Amino acid sequence: MKAIALIPARIGATRFPAKLLATIKGKSVIRRTYESTVDTHLFHEVFVVTDSDEIEQEIVAFGGKVIRSKKEYESGTDRIAEAAADMDADVFVNVQGDEPFVQKEPLEKLLNVFHNTGDIEVQVASLVQELKDMALVNDPNYVKVALDKKGNALFFSRSIIPYPRNKEVAIIYYEHIGVYAFRKQALMDFTNWPMTPLEVAEKIECLRYLENGVPMRMVETTYMGVEIDTPEDILRAEALMEKNGWE
Repeated sequence: MKAIALIPARIGATRFPAKLLATIKGKSVIRRTYESTVDTHLFHEVFVVTDSDEIEQEIVAFGGKVIRSKKEYESGTDRIAEAAADMDADVFVNVQGDEPFVQKEPLEKLLNVFHNTGDIEVQVASLVQELKDMALVNDPNYVKVALDKKGNALFFSRSIIPYPRNKEVAIIYYEHIGVYAFRKQALMDFTNWPMTPLEVAEKIECLRYLENGVPMRMVETTYMGVEIDTPEDILRAEALMEKNGWE
């Protein structure tokens, strides 16, 4: 199976402008994301897809591969769809540019759901991990997802789902990790649909699939690292590197 990783990257960010160019122990966030993705050895090719001169210069400077977007996009999925339109692959994986510690095991598990020929309904898949810290469950920056018995997403929300009305029931909360895998047609369909009401309200792009009736298979994994959303996350990332002896 031919898989290509596409890393959407834009310079603007509401909470942390130019965060992808911020450095974690001497390397930019986007460089660490690119190199971590390449180092999994799961992909035929890895590209950063951007409309930013600064990000393009950063990628080219260390010998990475970059594709320039022709338009400005609200979502990363729309951005990579433009690049994927002219590519031939069985599966395209969207690795978020602010995930500098992506690892092989969760990405391999994600790709494996497309290998299972008995599960042909899987057109789109993504990752989840269990959230045990209630402070994070209550944090709207952490997107939660409720799952059905097959592991498909029922709903994504920045609010608490499910709501613990019955205090006697043990509830497992899942965080959505923003790494997606698509068959090509599913990716093309996404970018041809208009933004949907729930997507706009929650600011969660994958709701566009659910609102158009396309199941999303969620693959449970362990924590992938630190997602960079705020300047404080840089400190968390550096602490994680020191704890694990990473360079």
